[in-house]
Amino acid sequence: MSVVEQWNAIGSNLPEGWARAQLRLELADHEVADRAAAMLGPLGPYRAAPTVLLFSVARDGSSASPDSLARLLRNVPSGTLVLSGSQAAPEREPGRHVESLTASWDQAVADLPADWSDLYVELQLTSTDFVERAAVLCVQCNPRRDGDRAALRFRCARVRGYGVSPEMARRCLERCDAEHIEGSVTILRVLSDSQPVATQGPVWIANGKTI
Repeated sequence: MSVVEQWNAIGSNLPEGWARAQLRLELADHEVADRAAAMLGPLGPYRAAPTVLLFSVARDGSSASPDSLARLLRNVPSGTLVLSGSQAAPEREPGRHVESLTASWDQAVADLPADWSDLYVELQLTSTDFVERAAVLCVQCNPRRDGDRAALRFRCARVRGYGVSPEMARRCLERCDAEHIEGSVTILRVLSDSQPVATQGPVWIANGKTI
């Protein structure tokens, strides 16, 4: 079984709601361990022994995401990967209500005119730890980060033109909700009944940049 297949098996057996897991990779010899450490450089592996690497994976953005880990492990041809520990996501404070991203999206769209056609949307996250994972889960939205803020922006088109469909945008936010990513949705710009001619859609300019 390849190393990435071992990770897939470990990941499928982690408890529901896990947030972070510690992994141990045992290699055949010192030379193989050196090559594996170089391949897994973005993980910041710790050399616990000449042939043993330790590293973490997280779903909250505090370490490499499960998808990133899988991509890196495909470069490691052999080895024995085992789980050395895991932590659950912290429980929310009693009585604290956190609105889901899909609920925030539904409310934002509900307030729009019935003939809306194009949107410029901001997904404001409660922590920068969520940014990388949210960007992966919302890849169909083609999100762009807004500077150093914990925010992603994307375009949405209801009928035609440039932008993700509202149905797909909502599906992306459902994925974020499933991984307990917190934030809110704001409609920054809206157009109604736009009729593009020989173009993919309307062009907006913000701070001198085309969006």
